[in-house]
Amino acid sequence: MSLPPFHLAFPVHDLVQARAFYGGVMGCEEGRSSDEWIDFNFHGHQIVAHLSPTRSGDAATNHVDGHGVPVPHFGLVLTMKDWEALAKRLREANTDFVIEPTVRFKDKPGEQATMFLRDPSGNALEFKAFADPDQLFAT
Repeated sequence: MSLPPFHLAFPVHDLVQARAFYGGVMGCEEGRSSDEWIDFNFHGHQIVAHLSPTRSGDAATNHVDGHGVPVPHFGLVLTMKDWEALAKRLREANTDFVIEPTVRFKDKPGEQATMFLRDPSGNALEFKAFADPDQLFAT
């Protein structure tokens, strides 16, 4: 499946911390930047951290498979190999997970590995991988 890259702009309270997290911990290549924003290559997608000291973080949680999932959140669907490598990288960086790397919907349609974490501004991110990638939109 070939998809066009998406663009997502989101608020952060500190660009130095955003650069350290997205560039350093997450390994995203940095693109253009200014004193108010930074572009990052998020696995081929363009995400932009915009300085907004009073507008970051989530506002609510919804229960999914026994976990309180932060709303809003964004992230990626990775291959299982890439998901496992990222989970290892994040654990080695002593990441404080909102939801530890786990398998959701075990033995059901849409079984998936998932993990949630926050960036330094409190924005929630989810990374997931499917046991069967064709089950991405399973009901």
